[in-house]
Amino acid sequence: MTQDELKKAAALAALDYIDDDSIVGVGTGSTVNHFIDGLAGRRIRGAVSSSDVSSRRLVALGIKLVELTEVDSIRVYVDGADEIDGSFAMIKGGGGALTREKIVAAVAERFICICDASKRVDTLGRFPLPVEVIPMARRH
Repeated sequence: MTQDELKKAAALAALDYIDDDSIVGVGTGSTVNHFIDGLAGRRIRGAVSSSDVSSRRLVALGIKLVELTEVDSIRVYVDGADEIDGSFAMIKGGGGALTREKIVAAVAERFICICDASKRVDTLGRFPLPVEVIPMARRH
């Protein structure tokens, strides 16, 4: 299988954890794009997205966007990882949505990480560690 086929297989496997009529938390990235495509065939109430890119893809596929302020909790949040080691420690957020991803994940009851074998490393650190600076807090 190609790497893209492996990403798609991982993404579609996550659909097994999505209940009909639910609000789904959705991350961002190339693997998540396959998950979003798979969501289009499901009967969900909507999705809380952690990125503008994913939001645009969800809307383009006819999936209703739900603001995080409109929900008390999300059953499942699905996102990818940049690197993951044998103990399941991971680096994620390299795509620039780190803070939003953390917030949506914190509201979710369950986090499903979708990634293919290319993300597996013996030691974390090959991928740059993301650090996000919030403009209003940069002085502090």
